Amino acid sequence: MLEMDAYLQPVRRATFAFIAASLLIMGPWLGWWTIGPVILAAIAFRIAESRISELEAPEYALFAAWVASQVIIAVAVGISGGAEVPTLSWLAIPIVTLGARFSKRGITLGVAITIALLLSVAFITDASAVIHNPTLVIAPITLVIAVAMFQSVLLRSDVKYRAEAVIDPLTGMLNRSALANRVNDLEEQSQVTKLPVGLVIGDIDHFKDINDSLGHARGDAVLKDVAYELRSSLRAFDLVYRIGGEEFLVLVPGAEAAQVTELAEQLRLAVSDGPRGGQDVTMSFGTAASVSGERFDYETVFAAADAALYDAKRSGRDQVCSAARTPELALS
Repeated sequence: MLEMDAYLQPVRRATFAFIAASLLIMGPWLGWWTIGPVILAAIAFRIAESRISELEAPEYALFAAWVASQVIIAVAVGISGGAEVPTLSWLAIPIVTLGARFSKRGITLGVAITIALLLSVAFITDASAVIHNPTLVIAPITLVIAVAMFQSVLLRSDVKYRAEAVIDPLTGMLNRSALANRVNDLEEQSQVTKLPVGLVIGDIDHFKDINDSLGHARGDAVLKDVAYELRSSLRAFDLVYRIGGEEFLVLVPGAEAAQVTELAEQLRLAVSDGPRGGQDVTMSFGTAASVSGERFDYETVFAAADAALYDAKRSGRDQVCSAARTPELALS
């Protein structure tokens, strides 16, 4: 969801600019002040974009920002004439972005909110006009629902094919292709937010022995259970990836070195607390983080975390080692 929102950001900004230009062109008829709400919406989204990765429940914040954009459009339509102005149909524009970020339930809720806003604007501004000519609201409501219906179909198709491209079929985790996309986004975002990005690399101890002595079926069961435990122990936006046979990687936006080390220790304890795939297993972890205020460089931070993982392995396994210094110094 966060990755898709990052892809939508430049399109969203271009859309705001296009709407603003349209309102300027229609200024002599609608009034020049109608551009005000659009500017406010653009500013609000700009603020949300810079802070969304810091939140513990980004999905709610994203939906709240989406609802806010609809409210702002509704206000702009209302003060420019309400039911009898063509801009009432503009409430269908944000519907297009629903399917790219939210589930079918989110689409349904978004459509319901949009229709409620549309009817409120129409009846509050000129109820008599709507009563005498119901097509004033029937036409835009039809447009909203039609766009949503197509979005639902496109959502199912998009989810299916994107999942095949970025999901590891055994564990259900994101794979290296998904990691590359997220890394690019975080590197760009860090230039704006100046926040650090933490990285955890974990490796199942003695996994080869499990495969060799008990067979690959048991090894696969261990991998599935470990993957499930790792996902269950992380926040929604701390994305975990399977990057090798028994190797996993976690990206932790906004986390400094001490925080990411603490998280790795929590993961280590969670995996070792009970059998996984019918076997008692442990994991070793290496951690590192970029420097706050500087651009996140994935290759540098990965190399530091990977070196720390090897330290954990050499020191007896079932432990967490962190990069002793900042990644830049560790590699110099």
